[in-house]
Amino acid sequence: MERTFVMIKPDATSRGLIGKVISKLEGENLRVVAMKMLLVDRARAERLYEVHRGKPFYDGLVEYIMSGPVVAMVLEGEDAIAKVRRAIGATDPAKAEPGTIRREFGLSIRENVVHAADSPENARREIEIFFEESEIVGGS
Repeated sequence: MERTFVMIKPDATSRGLIGKVISKLEGENLRVVAMKMLLVDRARAERLYEVHRGKPFYDGLVEYIMSGPVVAMVLEGEDAIAKVRRAIGATDPAKAEPGTIRREFGLSIRENVVHAADSPENARREIEIFFEESEIVGGS
């Protein structure tokens, strides 16, 4: 069993897509073992995107993720990281495969519905930014 971090972004929460996104992820044999809706403060946003610090799009990422409510989740399952990455599709919705979350619901590279960890290391780091171990209910 593997755990990963997924966040439904402000563009998706404002358009009422939370249930649709979760349904698609659960359809990949992934189980939600932690979930919360929150407004991301600057400290969390900067920690989440610290791998992009210094890049031209960094400030925009930080500001955008703080612009409205998000849903942070921990998903668990066999090959969870790879399954999530396949299910969400490419960062640019126009380049994402048909049937993926971003292709179906994404508006732009920034407003692309969902953030997801891309490696086991980032999954652990991102989960720790948003969740205490006691908030995760599941047997991994």
